[in-house]
Amino acid sequence: MLKPSILAAFVIAAPMMVPGALLAEESNADTVVATVNDQPITLGQMIVMKQSMQDPQMAELPDQAVWDLLLDQLIRQTAVAANGKENAGVRAQLELQRRNTLAAAAVTELSGGEPTDEEVQAEYEELFADAEPTTEFSAAHILVEDEEKAKELKKELDEGADFGTLAEENSTGPSGPNKGDLGWFAPDQMVPPFAEAVKAMEPGQVSDPVQTDFGWHIIKLNETRVKEAPKLDEVREQLVQKIHRDKIEAEIERVSSESKVEKTEGIDPALLNKADLLEAE
Repeated sequence: MLKPSILAAFVIAAPMMVPGALLAEESNADTVVATVNDQPITLGQMIVMKQSMQDPQMAELPDQAVWDLLLDQLIRQTAVAANGKENAGVRAQLELQRRNTLAAAAVTELSGGEPTDEEVQAEYEELFADAEPTTEFSAAHILVEDEEKAKELKKELDEGADFGTLAEENSTGPSGPNKGDLGWFAPDQMVPPFAEAVKAMEPGQVSDPVQTDFGWHIIKLNETRVKEAPKLDEVREQLVQKIHRDKIEAEIERVSSESKVEKTEGIDPALLNKADLLEAE
């Protein structure tokens, strides 16, 4: 079933032009497919609009239906836009949108295409070649606000109480409903006092109360494991994305540093709060 908004637009849409007719000529992005009060709608605008619509239902429609739907929406948009009132705010938005579109196109060029295998290998070695195996911990905890309560709970545990039950009933942390389980973590993911306590424990051991900025913890260490550096194929996609980001950031920095920038001095920053300036003709 189509979404109501899409369905309604499709039902109302009337075929304005058969796309096959355009194939008889050399069509390009500037080919006019309709006019609204002498305002042209181009094939390029149709294509861009289709690319911007991420609704998966669009892929299920035949080309003619998609054509009619998009053209109808552009006709409506163009007709309504003609009644829009241009002011300083509208002009500012249009200019920002223009720059943003141009910048996005430039970023695609700046990324330099797909990284080579050599670049990926070099990035992998830089990140992981000297990486030492790390120990990860699986633990649970009970978090309470004061030391006295923590000592009472520790005494109950020493007398045989169930850790998970006490965590569900007493822990103020978000892990409480899950019997205090924290899953697997590396020490640097925890605050230092908690991490130091865990590293000093043996699997199955329950700690004495440990104080952190969050309160008082009673920790139960379940298991430990050694995590080796990942294989290249396991992190290839992340490496490719990082190389892209690094190249783009470097190019943006280069282009920005080479640009002539002149800042106007003496403008009051409080003017940012004067939204009424956007209403000027």
